[in-house]
Amino acid sequence: QVQVVESGGGSVQAGGSLTLSCAGSGRTFSSYAMGWFRQAPGKEREFVAAINWSGGNTDYADSVKGRFTISRDNTRNTVYLQMNSLKPEDTAVYYCAADFGKVWDPSRLQYEYDYWGQGTQVTVSS
Repeated sequence: QVQVVESGGGSVQAGGSLTLSCAGSGRTFSSYAMGWFRQAPGKEREFVAAINWSGGNTDYADSVKGRFTISRDNTRNTVYLQMNSLKPEDTAVYYCAADFGKVWDPSRLQYEYDYWGQGTQVTVSS
């Protein structure tokens, strides 16, 4: 049984930082790409960042580029999302997802991801 579990959400003031973690289990973690998505109140879920199996290929939404960093530690079966210079518009539930069909080029497309976590809330106050 594959599981993907997020942690690290919370409340922070604008300009602050948070690091989200996503632990994978049930399948060889290093063999697939991982992605982060978010859903703000009243909005559709959107792509945030993605990383390939080795961590050597990453992709970011324009809205977070330069502020967020995605990384992974395959020895710990964990993907991270370091979020700096947070803005109120970053407030959302953040979801981690595993894409078994992608190894080299991480995808921005939600339908390509196979397993999703339950999400973790990030709230940024002004």
